[in-house]
Amino acid sequence: MTRVLVVEDDPQLVRALVINLQARRYGVDAAPDGATALRLAAARQPDVVLLDLGLPDMDGVDIIKGLRGWSRVPILVLSARQSSDEKVGALDAGADDYITKPFSMDELLARLRAAVRRTEDLPLVPETTLVSTDGFTIDLLAKKVVRGGRDVRLTPTEWHLLEILVTHPGRLITQRQLLQEVWGVSQSNKTNYLRVYMAQLRRKLEADPSSPRYLITEPGMGYRFEG
Repeated sequence: MTRVLVVEDDPQLVRALVINLQARRYGVDAAPDGATALRLAAARQPDVVLLDLGLPDMDGVDIIKGLRGWSRVPILVLSARQSSDEKVGALDAGADDYITKPFSMDELLARLRAAVRRTEDLPLVPETTLVSTDGFTIDLLAKKVVRGGRDVRLTPTEWHLLEILVTHPGRLITQRQLLQEVWGVSQSNKTNYLRVYMAQLRRKLEADPSSPRYLITEPGMGYRFEG
């Protein structure tokens, strides 16, 4: 049974989430504050965390950071905060997705299912050096990309970007995270660098670079690899 930890201080929303999740055979634990959430996460080892940012005892971003210190559990933020800075801050801290309140239960459940699928796939990444798509194959150990039977020549920077994305399939990687990983903390606001290099990667890997299938842009937030 997939176990979900709901971290939310609105009793009505908690009740709605619990009813809908249990009706679909999820196990559910609920925490009204950050301290309880961290304690339950350690004791119960949830498969997914649904997290409100505005909690009575601490900010949700601090909970994300606390969980990321020891766990890779998918974290889906549920928040009324709509600014890009709030979203990017939560994603940079380690959240996997951000859902703005009010939301439809169908959308939430779909994103939850996607998060569970990605978690089930994660153990495959370290165990294989090959990432295959319908369009190309990536050998992570040999640092090699083959498309249509031919080697694709990538620059070291292009390879570094691609490697980060493909080793986190389906996960949104923010612009800031990519910039810091590839160019360093001092360049974390140089979003034009990303646009240029992502465009180059798409020209080399995508059948239609103007309508990418694998290297997906999340406007204003970052990029994800859909294998």
